[in-house]
Parts: sequence; structure tokens; C-alpha cells
Amino acid sequence: METRQQPSERDRPAGQRRRELLEAADRVVLRDGPKASMNAIAAEAGITKPILYRHFGDKGGLYRALAKRHTDALLDSLRLALDAPAERRERVEATLDTYLAAIEARPQVYRFLMHPAETPQPETGAAAGAGSGETGFDVGRHSAPLLRRLGEELAKVIHDRVELGPEGERLARVWGHGIVGMMHAAGDWWLGDRPCSRAELVRCLADLLWGRLAAVSDKAGGPGF
Repeated sequence: METRQQPSERDRPAGQRRRELLEAADRVVLRDGPKASMNAIAAEAGITKPILYRHFGDKGGLYRALAKRHTDALLDSLRLALDAPAERRERVEATLDTYLAAIEARPQVYRFLMHPAETPQPETGAAAGAGSGETGFDVGRHSAPLLRRLGEELAKVIHDRVELGPEGERLARVWGHGIVGMMHAAGDWWLGDRPCSRAELVRCLADLLWGRLAAVSDKAGGPGF
């Protein structure tokens, strides 16, 4: 009986291989958090580091791909919360809770995306013999665009749903980025210190937002907020 061989690295479709590599990277990030390294990710995927670089270009390319993967999933969850058949206040609280639940469920992923490793990660194998070292992912360079994307996406939701007058688009962007900044800062503090329950934090943040949100009307013909 003829034995079927597994497809080689070059034989696999690029999209499929890229997904497999991102899944391997996710497993390492879940284990190592901000200390995840290209060496560890390549080892998890069963490939050499040059092959990993071939798919993503550099560490920044891999970070951006992982950030997009997790941001897309988070945005899908936030949209579901915003579109739930409930009163506006309930949807505001559900949206805040969705964000906090996401970072609570996968804190290592959150820390990888938002916090740099404290120390550079040493190379292993031949590279170690050469005396070189692998520095951590340049998180600060890439996390700001991630938050900016969340802010712009929320701004679009607000502009599409809420009547804010002639300066509505500009004001929606102020609100979108302001809310994301608040969620990020409060969530980061809460995840580290755990000063209260998630439900209490959600309630407090919703109270802070509620004054103006309670007063504005839904945009005519829009999906409502």
C-alpha cells in the first residue's frame, strides 16, 4: 500500500500555512505572554525561524497579524453586544463587559499585545553560540495603532447611530477614541490590581458615560444605539 506523504512547507497553500503559524503563535502567547519569542513560535510550529520570517517579514509583521486576528474577533463581539435587543443602558454595559471579559479570559494574550517583555529573550541553538540575543516584540510601536483602530471603529458606530448635530462626525470620533482610551486604561488597571468585581467596574464606567449618552437621540433611519 502506498503511503501518502504530508505536504511539504512549500506545497501548502500560503493562506493555510499562515493560519497554522498564527495558531502556533497563539499557543506560545497563551503560555508565555509578553515573553513570547520568535524562536519559541518557530519551534512550536515545527519550522526554522527564517521560514517564520518568510511568512511575516519580521517580528513587527507577526505582531500585526496577531493583533489583527484578535482585534477582529473582539470587534465582532463588541458589535454583537451593541446590536443586542435591549435598552441602550443595557447595551452600553454589555459592550463594556464584553471588552473586560475578553481581556480577563486571555490575560496573556492581552499582555502580549499591550505590554513589552521586561527583559530581552535570549537566542537558542546556533544563534546563541554566536552571542546574539533576540529582543522582545516592539509592543509600544504597534499597540497604539491597535487602540486607534478600535477608536475609529467605535466612532463609526456612534456616528451611524446617534444624532450629534452638524459636527456629529468629529464629535463621534472624540467619543469613540475617548471611550476606547477609558476602557483600555481602566481595564489595564483592573486586570492587574483586581480592586473590584468586573460587574462593579462595568457599572461605574457606564455611570461615567451615561450622562450624555442618555440625552442624545438615535439617528433617524439608523439602527439605533
